[in-house]
Amino acid sequence: MSLHNQKTVNNEIKLCGIGLHNGQKVNLIIKPANENFGIKFCRTDIKDKNLIDANYKNVVEPILCTKIKNKNGASVSTVEHLMAAFFGEGIDNALVEIDSSEVPILDGSANEFVEAIRSVGVKEQNDKRKFIKVLKKVEIQDGEKHISIEPLENDLIVDFEIVYKNPLIRTRRKDFKLSDGDLTNIYNSRTFCLYEDIDHIKSQGLAKGGSLENAIVVKGKEILNDDGLRNRHEFVYHKILDCLGDLMLSGNRIFGHIKTSQGGHALTNKLLLKFFSDTSNWSIERGKSMYENNLTKPIKRPLSANTQ
Repeated sequence: MSLHNQKTVNNEIKLCGIGLHNGQKVNLIIKPANENFGIKFCRTDIKDKNLIDANYKNVVEPILCTKIKNKNGASVSTVEHLMAAFFGEGIDNALVEIDSSEVPILDGSANEFVEAIRSVGVKEQNDKRKFIKVLKKVEIQDGEKHISIEPLENDLIVDFEIVYKNPLIRTRRKDFKLSDGDLTNIYNSRTFCLYEDIDHIKSQGLAKGGSLENAIVVKGKEILNDDGLRNRHEFVYHKILDCLGDLMLSGNRIFGHIKTSQGGHALTNKLLLKFFSDTSNWSIERGKSMYENNLTKPIKRPLSANTQ
């Protein structure tokens, strides 16, 4: 199998679950797609004008999740974990059919999406894959929140800092370098929230499907989930997972160094909008083998294992 060509899923993948925020049951089918199709969502519960391109330009209301909407008003939210799975597993082209307005949260990570993709395998296609090369540093400052992207040859680094007043989470920082190859802990890391924020989140009409089955809940120094953390960096690793999913909305994978403090869906989208608004910031490259090699390295540990 060539390390430079575009890829799609080998067969259909069917998944079902509930939406984290709308609480509705949802059925999802990932279908193979032709070269240069990209990633698109199709709302099968809507008859017409129901195709939504998974693109940063289509992001709206990025509050606690990433939501994309087409010009006719059809939308899908919480796409980030599935998009991160596509990113990590090297999927360039796929049609995602969905019969609700939100991707199922499953266990709150990308784990089940990745296992499903691996269960059917990946199909190599004829056309070469395109990559986005960062030519100039671009940054966004929003109060205490900050994100930047700068040039890096043939690799991706995400350097992420989280800052919480909570005594358990506190300030944590990790960087992830794709050339290191092992995405297991990133894939396995679940979404999380503070216990004291739950009422406020629900008052906004969100988290109707949230539970200890699909999110880590932290109360003071205590984790309320019986199984605790899957790895000691799970909080910040989940933020990196979200970031990878949001970066996948670029349409092509990026070579660059991302640095962010207190970032999230909205800040990443602001960065992409600013970055792509000036064509002198980037160029298109084809078939860089170093990046692709990282996507095909074997995972060192079983995805289902709770690694410490």
